[in-house]
Amino acid sequence: MTGAGIVSSGVALSPAPPVTGSRAKPVASWGKPLPYPVVIADRRNNRLIEITPDKRVVWEFPSPNLNVYRGNEDVNFSADGLTLAVSEEDNFDIHLVDYDKRELVWTYGTPDNRGSGDNLLNYPDDAHLLADGKVVTADIRNCRILFIDPQTQKVATQWGKNGVCKHNPPKQLAHANGATPLANGDLLVTEISGAWLSRITRAGQVLWSLQVPHMKYPSDAFPTVDGQQVVVADFAKPGRVVIFDPQTKKITWEYFRADREGALDHPSIARALPDTGDIFVVDDLHDRVLVLDRKTQTITRNRKAINQNPGDGGDLLPRRSFLGPILFGDQTHFKTKDRHHLVEGLNGWIAFA
Repeated sequence: MTGAGIVSSGVALSPAPPVTGSRAKPVASWGKPLPYPVVIADRRNNRLIEITPDKRVVWEFPSPNLNVYRGNEDVNFSADGLTLAVSEEDNFDIHLVDYDKRELVWTYGTPDNRGSGDNLLNYPDDAHLLADGKVVTADIRNCRILFIDPQTQKVATQWGKNGVCKHNPPKQLAHANGATPLANGDLLVTEISGAWLSRITRAGQVLWSLQVPHMKYPSDAFPTVDGQQVVVADFAKPGRVVIFDPQTKKITWEYFRADREGALDHPSIARALPDTGDIFVVDDLHDRVLVLDRKTQTITRNRKAINQNPGDGGDLLPRRSFLGPILFGDQTHFKTKDRHHLVEGLNGWIAFA
């Protein structure tokens, strides 16, 4: 599926400012509702795009070649903020993109070809560049998690057994759809079947494994800002977001609404925002992104996209201060030839002002 083809925002972009912060010591926050710029995986426009909280388009990466790069549905920064790891579920590949050079620098998987052999994936969901240079991805339909060495183009480590889809980590995995690295190198692994979440060391030791409370379909898991609890979205209708303590196995915060205005429809990502502690949510089938205020349990300003068929990925960049006179983006920059293929994240974030 090529979506809208190769799409550009039409905005003249200035060079990215120098790095002055890090995840550990971020630059000054913009405050509520969105404390930092966000990079969006604009799935059916086949591009990555970065939006500041005050509606400026400051960076983008359009597809360099639709035969290789299309349908980017998740994006995550490396720890140093220099590289973006991108997954493309229905193109059966993953990529690394150099943020500063805006270049595609690595690919694993064969576009349009699914499988479990060398250089083959089957619905890879999420990718992360780890501190040791390996790339980790959850290969859903093969029921495995792969640690791939970009230098050799080989799988260095595999958790799960191809085609054996049951919960027995790390030997077998029940449709793993997320492998989020933590600060110490451990990974939070989500499995769709049974709604399992496990914390596993890089050596393969399971520190804990439990079924997420109140969850039908856990869609990725991320730590809270202090690293003590876990945030998970339930990819269901109506959807929900929970924060729970894995030590006590108790929910400490939850958002769930069934009414038309407040309900979520298949949220795919929920992440705790630095500085504010509020929850950033990608609400896929409502074609929007939003921020949940943890104190009031209400939706901060959000907006539906013009179009539909969204992607489901985004990551924050607390390392650079975008304070220069960069052009503002508005809806006219994001209209495409195919009106059904614009990510909800784009216009959702543009609504923040």
